[in-house]
Amino acid sequence: MSALLAKRPSAINQPSTAAKAVPGKVLTASTQHREFEFTDRDFDKIRKLIYAHAGISLSDQKADMVYSRLARRLRHYGDRKFSDYLSRLENSGEDEWELFVNALTTNLTSFFREAHHFDVLAQYLRKLQHRPIRIWCSAASTGEEPYSIAMSVCETFGTLTPPVSIVASDIDTNCLNTAKQGVYASERVEKLSKERLQQFFLKGTGGKEGYVRIRPELRKLIEYKRINLLDARYDVSGPFDVIFCRNVMIYFDKPTQYAILKRFHPLLNRDGLLLAGHSESFMHAADLFKTQGKTVYVRTDSQR
Repeated sequence: MSALLAKRPSAINQPSTAAKAVPGKVLTASTQHREFEFTDRDFDKIRKLIYAHAGISLSDQKADMVYSRLARRLRHYGDRKFSDYLSRLENSGEDEWELFVNALTTNLTSFFREAHHFDVLAQYLRKLQHRPIRIWCSAASTGEEPYSIAMSVCETFGTLTPPVSIVASDIDTNCLNTAKQGVYASERVEKLSKERLQQFFLKGTGGKEGYVRIRPELRKLIEYKRINLLDARYDVSGPFDVIFCRNVMIYFDKPTQYAILKRFHPLLNRDGLLLAGHSESFMHAADLFKTQGKTVYVRTDSQR
């Protein structure tokens, strides 16, 4: 979402197995032990607000998650009821809306997640004749995905200064700030090869012991932007040779997915690649994109 949102937390709409809530009734018996009053009416309103602002569809089972994520905002203001905070939110400026969205998006990511895509990327880059090459990572989260792209690019071209530029975007500004720093706890990179660790990371010392940082050459390849995939216009200009949109579409319903894919279409080179997450399918947008293998798509008018 990571957007969005890689966030990447599962917010897929699912049939509710719970009894139908009574408007205004406290959601669960355990609520009486909670710090703040939180009713089904509050939850329903939050679902509508996050859908309108970020396209995220929260299932009935996400009430506890919503409570825990937003409770810190109530503590910040000294509110005692979710209804008080929601009234405040609706009269707030952009900053509070941004914090609201940040709180309800989750970022599940890792370096070289779904590794086959990076093999596909390397093969595709070797065949491209034009330079420079442009890549958009549309759900950058805390940076592991765009940095994995950058490492793959450097390995493909055998240099830390390849003819490639990468735009990395997300709706969550906290995640983007982490990504820009490029600093990670050592356990986040323990599955990477020794060769990659030596080539692409700097090991922390002193007060930074136990952390690593992405080499500055890789950080220079990436431009970070805050982009909400629901926006009618994106703060990027095409065409891109590759668009990564992985593990974020699962949070959107099919009409929202189609609207986003329709915006992607003119931003992708006619023979460019669109890479999706392992649990995502764009078959409902067959007029826009066609499959080229496991979660790899090209424009329907492509010659590939």
